[in-house]
Amino acid sequence: MDYKEEFIRIFKEQVTRPGADRLLSWLEKTDFFTAPASTRFHCACQQGLVRHSLSVYQVLMEKHFVEGEDNPESFAICGLLHDLCKAQFYKVSTRNVKNEQTGQWEKVPFYQVEDVFPYGHGEKSVFLIERFMRLKTAEAMAIRWHMGGFDESVKGGSFAMSGAFRAYPLAVKMHLADLESTYIRERDTSDVPNEHR
Repeated sequence: MDYKEEFIRIFKEQVTRPGADRLLSWLEKTDFFTAPASTRFHCACQQGLVRHSLSVYQVLMEKHFVEGEDNPESFAICGLLHDLCKAQFYKVSTRNVKNEQTGQWEKVPFYQVEDVFPYGHGEKSVFLIERFMRLKTAEAMAIRWHMGGFDESVKGGSFAMSGAFRAYPLAVKMHLADLESTYIRERDTSDVPNEHR
């Protein structure tokens, strides 16, 4: 089963609230299932975004799901859709790179950001999801703050983020799952050379 098939299987099994089918239909019309998850860091490759989304969901379930306390649908929504903001976000371009062996300049592909809807990161994902289905407050908080202090809008700290983490354990779990997926499980998953290791 490939990444797209696995994503759709989990989504259809776990997400049953009104609008979920319309959201999935919209996703299939975007580049969500083929796009990278970053320009050169984790999962900067074809299907990187869906691969990362599945990885975050898997970490959430394996490490943070508490039977009888946590909601499987909420975990699926947060894990699978937290980076929805990256659909229609990257484009493939080329740049000249010197081949060290031949000394010749060659055109090589790379991913660059083309954000036609600059609404932020987590908040953009929340906005896009809610065009189709309602989120519970804890889900919205978890998706909004999944980047934690890595979100450019919280440079220097954020009382709002701290408040969200204190009030909504799902937000903390989501951030931890995203960190583990990005920096441990998805290490060396990029097709694009990353000189900043």
